[in-house]
Amino acid sequence: MKLPCIIPPVSVFAGPWLSVTKPSPLLLLQVGMANSWGSFLQDEQQLEELARQAVDRALAEGVLLRTTQEPSSSDVVTYAPFTLFPSLVPSALLEQAYAVQMDFNLLVDAVSQNAAFLEQTLSSTIKRDTFTARLFDIYKQVLKEGVAQTVFLGLNRSDYMFQRNADGSPALKQIEINTISASFGGLASRTPAVHRHVLNVLSKTKEAARILSNNPSKGLALGIAKAWELYGSAKALVLLIAQEKERNVFDQRAIENELLARNIRVIRRRFEDVSEKGSLDQDRKLFLDGQEIAVVYFRDGYMPSQYNQQNWEARLLLERSRSVKCPDIATQLAGTKKVQQELSRVGVLEVLLPDQPEAVARLRATFAGLYSLDLTASDCFLTSYQGEEGDQAIAEALAAPSRFVLKPQREGGGNNLYGEEMVQALERLKDSEERASYILMEKIEPEPFGNCLLRPGCPVRVVQCISELGIFGVYVRQGKTLVMNKHVGHLLRTKATEHADGGVVAGVAVLDNPYPV
Repeated sequence: MKLPCIIPPVSVFAGPWLSVTKPSPLLLLQVGMANSWGSFLQDEQQLEELARQAVDRALAEGVLLRTTQEPSSSDVVTYAPFTLFPSLVPSALLEQAYAVQMDFNLLVDAVSQNAAFLEQTLSSTIKRDTFTARLFDIYKQVLKEGVAQTVFLGLNRSDYMFQRNADGSPALKQIEINTISASFGGLASRTPAVHRHVLNVLSKTKEAARILSNNPSKGLALGIAKAWELYGSAKALVLLIAQEKERNVFDQRAIENELLARNIRVIRRRFEDVSEKGSLDQDRKLFLDGQEIAVVYFRDGYMPSQYNQQNWEARLLLERSRSVKCPDIATQLAGTKKVQQELSRVGVLEVLLPDQPEAVARLRATFAGLYSLDLTASDCFLTSYQGEEGDQAIAEALAAPSRFVLKPQREGGGNNLYGEEMVQALERLKDSEERASYILMEKIEPEPFGNCLLRPGCPVRVVQCISELGIFGVYVRQGKTLVMNKHVGHLLRTKATEHADGGVVAGVAVLDNPYPV
């Protein structure tokens, strides 16, 4: 029977490996898994009924978003998009991603403490990228006044894809590390039950039992709670900086609820509220509505559109305070694309993480090719290099645009340029100093596979997909002493291959779970 609604026809979890003459053991295992439940997709009625049951279970589990029509209200909600089936992930790569997360925590923390590295690395970027420049201005002001904060908290998420090597084997390659507002730890805690339910409905109880338990929200809250404890005031609160129109509020509430279970009170406020009602005392303790704030957790403030002059003033007030910021301004700068590119240079990791060769090796194994686009001669952290490096990178990208991605210094998804858009941008930028506000990255090419992406109002169909794996990490430092360094869970997001960039809230990627093979 012909599969319903499929363009092009695929078998679920099957991909181009079906035409490989000498498949690897991993690919053979993937084909075997395809046979275990792929046959259930050959009946349109059954497929649609399974999707209905999956959506009902997602709603019951709290896999929720506010609607685009009412992003400020929870009166009417919808389910967050997700895959009908869990997607196959090689166990070895999942383990590798978990193993390197604590190294990435140490690296981000080391970068945030190295003023010389940040200043030299971002020197060209801040001349042309006004958003990064404003963040850097606040960073310099705080350094000049003296950092009042003594406890530092990092809630990071390192994102990867599975590069398809020439021999067909997969390799873990980092896309980016998110150091501010790393989202979906809450909803990722709720999706395993949905996929277990789907497989149980199909009488696949053994397969259902292999869906990994996952609770990032508990681990993220653990980090916030430790920072709150070390701040040392039992009456102080956690301040969550939120957007007024926030569709992803339930993801955030999961962390708030974990903190409340520990008798730690959280208040949600906007930058505007901080500007109007926030103040510092003589010891630079932060007060809002007369209440002391121990931890400031940013779920806003990562894109230029989220700031006006009032919001910039509020951000400066927060950064000057003694409160534990998550992240502080230095850690946000540590997550920029330019820093990511500079970290890939030979010898840089060894300087930032001295006497840790094993950690350096684990980190470097995940790096994809990253290239500076600085126009003129620049001083990087270790040595001087000429603008010709950027010229060469641009020439290579123009000659083979399918191999590269152009990345600005932005978070939040939907900012990267691919294909013809990238070519047009590079033609415009190649003789302009504005190009220093971008980096070039080798495009990661995963093996596509089939799955159903369930979205409100969309038909149920099987499409070719690729996945992106994120690992959540938490660290807490008091002074120079690291008191916590953990990995706390994962996030798998899947999107159709026709979409180059964009996240779940943007309507491109959907939530997923790894099925380890």
